[in-house]
Amino acid sequence: MVTIYINRNGQTEQVKSIDRVWLNPAASTFVWVDLAAPSMPELLILSDTFAFHPLSVEDARAELHYPKIEAYDGYLYAILHGIAFQSEESTFSTHDIDFFIGPNYLVTVHNGDSRSIADLHENAVRNPKVMAEGPVALFHRIVDMMVDRYGPEMQKLEDRLNQLESAVFDNPTPEVVRQILNEKRRVGGLHRIITPQRDVMARLARRDFVDISTDMSFRFRDMFDHLQRLNDDATMFQDRITGILDAYLTNVSNKLNEVMKVLTVVSTIFMPLTLVAGVWGMNVHLPQFPGTDGEQFWWVLLICIVIIVSMLSFFRSRRWI
Repeated sequence: MVTIYINRNGQTEQVKSIDRVWLNPAASTFVWVDLAAPSMPELLILSDTFAFHPLSVEDARAELHYPKIEAYDGYLYAILHGIAFQSEESTFSTHDIDFFIGPNYLVTVHNGDSRSIADLHENAVRNPKVMAEGPVALFHRIVDMMVDRYGPEMQKLEDRLNQLESAVFDNPTPEVVRQILNEKRRVGGLHRIITPQRDVMARLARRDFVDISTDMSFRFRDMFDHLQRLNDDATMFQDRITGILDAYLTNVSNKLNEVMKVLTVVSTIFMPLTLVAGVWGMNVHLPQFPGTDGEQFWWVLLICIVIIVSMLSFFRSRRWI
């Protein structure tokens, strides 16, 4: 779906088509074209209407790319990622948004899951200030909203890690291991996204591109600090998940050792009992205990009980049980 907004004479309106006159840098019109889950004919806008470089158009058509920013003749091309929360799975994934930033236009390409762009769609016409400052400011506004949405999702991730830590000691089932490994994979993917995204913000904050003004560089510097904190949190979560997995393995190993200890004690106790029962159970003449033939059973049983009590007392004194 193609959505087009123009800002001129202090007013923003939504239009159905692009007038090529608006794309002239000398024109006093700012154009924002948003391509949400575009079809192949809609993607032709990039090459036919705007005449973007084929390499940048090819990247925009790809389903997934890691964050980056490149300068082309007359425009900047950036790929950044936002959070796509999946309520049915109580987890999140990231989705990329492609930005083409020109002197008086901004083109965004995404799969339609961006809540930040959806919010701006609702406010663009009602609030002319959304587009009044130009394409770089609108680009910053979108990215800032994307980055702000990382915070709540990171908090939800931390809450899930707290639950996993409790489950590791309360109920260490194989399902817990699956959940730990799933979170480890998600955090690893998040870390691989945030790190290059932080580097993109660093380049914008340093004014590596002439299109970035000093005032905008300060705004990007603040966003860089935010991403740096998120990157540190992602690193901490990776270490924490590794610790949770180690704790699970240690807990399972300890429980296994406890089971093996009990089984070993039982086996050790039955070894002399088996010897006694085997010797007095042989069909040969053996020394008799006092009493009748029937009372011999009770003598052997008494000896077995004495052996059991003695061995348990010995194990207890050595703190083996």
